[in-house]
Amino acid sequence: MSDQLNHECGLALIRLLKPLDFYKKKYGTTTYGLNKLYLMLEKQHNRGQDGAGFASVKLNVKPGERFMHRERSASQNPIQEIFNLSNQRVSRELKSNPKWSVQQQKKNIPHVSELFLGHVRYGTFGRNSVDAVHPFLRQNNWMHRNLIVAGNFNMTNNKELFENLVSLGQHPKEMSDTVTVMEKIGHFLDDAVAKIYKNLKKEGVSKIDASTIIGEKIDIIKILKKASKDWDGGYAIGGLLGHGDAFVVRDPAGIRPAYYHIDDEIVVVASERPVIKTVFNTPEDSIREIDPGCGLIIKKSGEVICRTVNKAVRKKSCSFERIYFSRGSDHEIYNERKKLGRLVFPQILKAINNDLKNTVFSYIPNTAEVSFYGLVHEAQDHMNRITEKKIIKEGNKISREKLKNLLSLRPRIEKVAIKDAKLRTFITDDLNRDELVKHVYDVTYGSIKSTDNLVIIDDSIVRGTTLQKSIIKMLDRLSPKKIIIVSSAPQIRYPDCYGIDMARMTDLIAFRASVELLSDFNKHSALKKVYDQCIEENKKSVSKIKNRVKEIYEPFTDEQISSKISTMLKEEDINAEIIVIYQSIKNLHKACPNHLGDWYFSGNYPTPGGNKVVNQAFINYYEGSSKRAY
Repeated sequence: MSDQLNHECGLALIRLLKPLDFYKKKYGTTTYGLNKLYLMLEKQHNRGQDGAGFASVKLNVKPGERFMHRERSASQNPIQEIFNLSNQRVSRELKSNPKWSVQQQKKNIPHVSELFLGHVRYGTFGRNSVDAVHPFLRQNNWMHRNLIVAGNFNMTNNKELFENLVSLGQHPKEMSDTVTVMEKIGHFLDDAVAKIYKNLKKEGVSKIDASTIIGEKIDIIKILKKASKDWDGGYAIGGLLGHGDAFVVRDPAGIRPAYYHIDDEIVVVASERPVIKTVFNTPEDSIREIDPGCGLIIKKSGEVICRTVNKAVRKKSCSFERIYFSRGSDHEIYNERKKLGRLVFPQILKAINNDLKNTVFSYIPNTAEVSFYGLVHEAQDHMNRITEKKIIKEGNKISREKLKNLLSLRPRIEKVAIKDAKLRTFITDDLNRDELVKHVYDVTYGSIKSTDNLVIIDDSIVRGTTLQKSIIKMLDRLSPKKIIIVSSAPQIRYPDCYGIDMARMTDLIAFRASVELLSDFNKHSALKKVYDQCIEENKKSVSKIKNRVKEIYEPFTDEQISSKISTMLKEEDINAEIIVIYQSIKNLHKACPNHLGDWYFSGNYPTPGGNKVVNQAFINYYEGSSKRAY
């Protein structure tokens, strides 16, 4: 990805199903769960580098003993920091008390526990401080009313959800969607506990005995149904209750991912399947996806149930998540990325006028590497078909030398782009930051001839900033005839409001190109028309709002917009011809048939709130406002 994006978060939940003595005997430590949680978060560090946190709950503790602990950090290396602190504490206590039994360790050492919830954060909005790092904690002296929440989510209607809480008599401490979601769940949790206690009191159950029974009777599915009734967004939200119940709930369209595994020792949930497979060495077919709209509930007893929380709609799991930052070690994602490279090849062939002999193929490190393999394989297959036809045509007359030459034909491959990973844009002023960006990548000199076309594939082109300021300038130093920039994803035309931080229209080069085309064709008045339409649309009830921003793109073909982007990216000092090619939406669906969330490209949002957000984003653009659209 040539442009840095703030994007998804990562979630990890672990419930040990055996007593801690079991893990001590089998694995030699009472911190088995803690150690596995560390690995799960590290394996998902690509999903969030703004912060990390985890919380734990101890089961069956006595009153007066701490049963919940939490660690959070927003430092440069947050995962290492929180686990270093925790492990130092464990080591210190064990060194000082080598004869402690397992139960004594559990009583006295934080995170020697049976239940864990971890999170890595990529902030999409607001401050980047430890106060914004998950998990969030809602405390109460009633064990059952303690609630810990973490998730990978954005709500499009957070303002309305906040106002709903206020109407219930609450006074939330802030308007963040995490606080809003937690307090909504907490409200119905409090209500459920109070009702159960009232009924038990009528039955003559003592207050002490009632505590245990309440934990058994809490219906988390019912609580989540009430709490999530008005949620509009993409979400995978995990929670722990103080007495030991746990849950993960997923949005009805399956926008955000969640996978789980159960065996006789453990229940585990993560945002990515390979994380579970690698950390626990489990067969892949034992890892399941939490169905859209469902909640996975783990009772204190160890019973695991999966029930519908909200009726599922057509599945629209995010395709861009798979293209860009999900772990490519997942075999489905790996094959999808390869197929994306294969499917874009015909456009490339047209751009180079079928001149494969004088074309070099390469890629932008690192996320485009797999799609590059698919592209090269398709190029090789194409050349093999040409070779086969020539051999058949020649028949027995073909000479050994000619046959040798034909069989040696293969795509020219070079690693021309090298990323200096340690170069970061730590310089804050714009002028010097742009200068630094030029040097984030370097080239392999001598790999390209002046008669060559250079085809370089990237996973996506969003803003185009790094392409313009760094990559194209860098590639032009090699003096190719043409530079063909290939995006394995389609044109990103619309903002996202479900997780990936692409909320402003001006951040999208496809949008800026379309605006320039409107001016070129003397249709600039369309902007005012769409602006007026967006204002009128957003006055309607959310379910009836239409995406009016689509009209900005309607006058133009994909090729016209790509051509304009090519022009915009070529600065005066660039000698090579610049051609930009994007994947088609049709081919995206071919590559990712089970992940049809394409709203970035099509504007077809999976929830009603998405249409409201895109209209508001355009209103903000037209009014010159940089405020958030949701």
